[in-house]
Amino acid sequence: MKKSILFGFLLFFCAQVIYGQEGFHFDTNKNKITIPFQFINNLIIIPVSVNGVSMNFLLDTGVEETVLFSLDDTNEVSFSKLEKIKIRGLGSNADFDGFKSVHNNLVINNYIDLNHDIYLVLDQNITISSQVGFPVNGILGYHFFKNHMVKINYATTTITIFRNAVKGLKHVRRNYVKMPLELINNKPYIIGTSSFEGQQSSFSAKFLLDTGNCDALWFFKQNDSRINIPKKTIEDFLGIGFSGEIFGKRGKIMGLELSKFKFSNPIAAFPDTIATCNLDKNIGRIGSIGSEIIRRFTMVLNYKANEVYFKKNHHFDDPFHFNMSGIEIQHKGLQWISSSYEDNPTLSNNLFKSSGEKIINNLKYRFELKPIYVITNIRKNSPAAIAGLQKEDIIVTIDKKNAYNFTLQEINELLKSEEGKLIEIEIDRNGKTLKFKIQLQEVY
Repeated sequence: MKKSILFGFLLFFCAQVIYGQEGFHFDTNKNKITIPFQFINNLIIIPVSVNGVSMNFLLDTGVEETVLFSLDDTNEVSFSKLEKIKIRGLGSNADFDGFKSVHNNLVINNYIDLNHDIYLVLDQNITISSQVGFPVNGILGYHFFKNHMVKINYATTTITIFRNAVKGLKHVRRNYVKMPLELINNKPYIIGTSSFEGQQSSFSAKFLLDTGNCDALWFFKQNDSRINIPKKTIEDFLGIGFSGEIFGKRGKIMGLELSKFKFSNPIAAFPDTIATCNLDKNIGRIGSIGSEIIRRFTMVLNYKANEVYFKKNHHFDDPFHFNMSGIEIQHKGLQWISSSYEDNPTLSNNLFKSSGEKIINNLKYRFELKPIYVITNIRKNSPAAIAGLQKEDIIVTIDKKNAYNFTLQEINELLKSEEGKLIEIEIDRNGKTLKFKIQLQEVY
């Protein structure tokens, strides 16, 4: 299963928003701009230049404003006219301080905004980088989409921005399925039809279309009495918002329909009401459709026309899996690792002793920075918990291979790869090395 970390933070800003900005526009005569992205743990990461400094941002339809929360691995960046504000986000903690900066330059290939507002939340406890194993500095939302039609192709990991939506739609209308899109508080909502066990009929309701949510579905039980939490569920860590950690239940519902597209037994998350008590109940929203659903399509968003288009890709029929290990892993910094290498392999291959033995006299050592991975959550009664693994264990090896030679994405893929698969994990616990074997197991 995809790692269950939520990044669609659904921020609520207590500062006044300034409208009437020109926003992103084309800095080229081309009719469309193509932007490659990295798709890591169901999240879209794009390169963004902020005031001349290169950074990485999560592209998240579930947020309105642009947020910067990390300056790690970047050069010094300047911001003007900082204004202190209060910010509240998804999670159980209280409001916290942030800053608003205006008149910033954002450049993404030839897609630019020279008068962009940024909200700064420079808190070491708020990070996406540790969840994806890749440096991520901030979140970009509504303003990326508002002026032009945008196509997200998950199969090719590219984003295409169209200068003229009318021309771009000629091909789309022939090959895609159109759905109405409603923008509320500058966030996109669509209608989906849900089916729950124990109910005689399905019902339709409003969902946030949220590319910043790694899961398939979230339901807010307190928003609609028709939502039935499945009898078979697991208590799980659901994600991290700007206001703290989020816990709740996971279980499979009977089905979900989006226009003519049907999904059987998708996995849904049901967050605790404390974390979601203020979320859009007044507009009829019952939950979110996240990237575990969205990645199964090529999606075209046309905010100006209030419409979205979907076309199946080769991931459409992928099964929905729970996390079969019960482990949540994060990237926790870097370590120096030494490795040997031959300075001149060609020369070495031609040096021999009189006895015929090869002479290796050019062996050298170098030091490289490698990632450190730590277990941050263990699901109760999971294979990992039964084996004896614990929170804060540092992973040393996986199947006798050094953990630092894996990416976080590769580790997560391995831990959900095949029911019954036996995985050997060596860990460091307070300076003591321990070995464990876990057998991947579907929840039910």
